Amino acid sequence: MSMTTPPPTPGGLGGPPGWYPDPGTPTHERWWDGRAWTGHTRTAGAPQPPAAAPAVTAPVPLAGAAGHGGIGKGAIVALVTAGAVLVAAIATGVVLLGEDDERTAPQSAPAAPSAQPSATGNVPEPGPSAAGDPDVLVDQLNGISLPLLDGWQKSSSGVDPVPTMVTAGSYKCPGDSAEFCRHGTVSSRTATVTNVKSPEKLAGQDVGIAADWAYDNDRVGNRIHGGIKGHELVKSAPVTVAGRTGHVVRWRVTTGAGPGGYVQSLVFPSAVGSESLIIVRFAFDAGPYAPPLADMDRIIKGIRPLTDVSGGVGSTVEP
Repeated sequence: MSMTTPPPTPGGLGGPPGWYPDPGTPTHERWWDGRAWTGHTRTAGAPQPPAAAPAVTAPVPLAGAAGHGGIGKGAIVALVTAGAVLVAAIATGVVLLGEDDERTAPQSAPAAPSAQPSATGNVPEPGPSAAGDPDVLVDQLNGISLPLLDGWQKSSSGVDPVPTMVTAGSYKCPGDSAEFCRHGTVSSRTATVTNVKSPEKLAGQDVGIAADWAYDNDRVGNRIHGGIKGHELVKSAPVTVAGRTGHVVRWRVTTGAGPGGYVQSLVFPSAVGSESLIIVRFAFDAGPYAPPLADMDRIIKGIRPLTDVSGGVGSTVEP
């Protein structure tokens, strides 16, 4: 079959435009434009898009066409037909490409959940705060609270520069002082003006200061209880406070007037900030109206971090 011979059809006429076995190369197919073979070829058996056709670049002159090398009427009809087929093929290809893009385009990622909790979501409520609890004394600076036992109250005196609690009721201080005293006083403060890092060493140093403040000179410098005449070491031991390891030192103090009393310095590191040492000072009278010494231990065991007013971490752990 020659390159100008149309592909065989049942009627012996040339077939419609399309891909047919190449007469010269059986392993390839060649495009028949309905009137003559073109220069477009492809491998035999290649998938064929519906009605797809190669672009027509130049008309193929037909044998016996009118004019000298011109295009006859039949060629014009063939070119118009091929052009219509090409336009239809392009339109079909665009539609198919769009559908394929819709099928294969990646789905957009789901929106990230909002960081703002919903009004009805199960948002955990903040824990209880000891700031407004009437049953504790709060040391906001050091991040702790101390329990107010029965018979104790928060001090309302403007003389006390640190969080302080006292026993209810007051009495005239023994000796020549006109001041009024309390049977029990407990205060909390940050250790300042010291380079001592050991709770044991600092407690041993501070207990003497606690004794002077309670039984030698009051907070405004007045001499009370007739002054301190001597002291005896009652206790020096490590202790766990609010999950921190500290140390406590207790003295029995004798005074020039009155029954004297007990003073105690408790030192332990803070769980907040730079973990500065905290000092809690105790002063209990030794008279019949004084609080029991057991209250010293009960107060120590009841000290809590402000984030835990129901049971401090390690509050019941013995050293």
